[in-house]
Amino acid sequence: MRSPVDHRLLEQTMDRGGAATAEIFDAAASALEEIATGRRGLRAVRHPLGFLCFPVQRDGDRGVCVHSFDASAGRATPAPTTSPVHSHSWELTSCVLYGQVGNLRVRVHERPKEPTHRLYEVLSRPSGVDEIRPTSRLVSCEPGPEQTSARGEIYTLPAGEFHTTIVPHGSAAATLVLGRSLPGHSDLSLGPVHGARHRVVRQTCDAAQTARTARSVLRRIHALDAE
Repeated sequence: MRSPVDHRLLEQTMDRGGAATAEIFDAAASALEEIATGRRGLRAVRHPLGFLCFPVQRDGDRGVCVHSFDASAGRATPAPTTSPVHSHSWELTSCVLYGQVGNLRVRVHERPKEPTHRLYEVLSRPSGVDEIRPTSRLVSCEPGPEQTSARGEIYTLPAGEFHTTIVPHGSAAATLVLGRSLPGHSDLSLGPVHGARHRVVRQTCDAAQTARTARSVLRRIHALDAE
């Protein structure tokens, strides 16, 4: 029997880990099957950071998504207008469904003598438009520790932690992501010192592309299940 796609139930399952990851894979497969067959009428969104997002559930400050990282799938995502280094206004717990996903933590130093970046606030509108506003905060940064997670492994990222996500070039990966927004945090990105305020429109896939990608992710999950 398929597990329901519910943030609170999945959060409890991820906390248990171990053999409970089978329930996570069941929940992801259930949602993807509904998307692939058209029973769940959502559309995948091309995220500015280079992956496809299936917004499976949104319930107040909580959300569940499937992220697909595959540069060979369909039309390329335009290059981001800011650095890929960013922090979330929400805490994230993610289970890798296949492939490898790396997260490089980045140490950000405010008010350095020689700033290399400016912090930009990213305001995401329901219309699919990201409004990117330069703040007064000038910073420098340096790489911190990197964590790489493989199929069945669970990783977390707290709200406000700067990082960049890395998938090996030429490979594919997918994750089931739980997010919970926290008050007092903003979505931030590192960008050029002298950049201007601007907008980025997130591209929404049509029904055919959404279903095709969902089937591709499902095939990869089932192929590994059969090994």
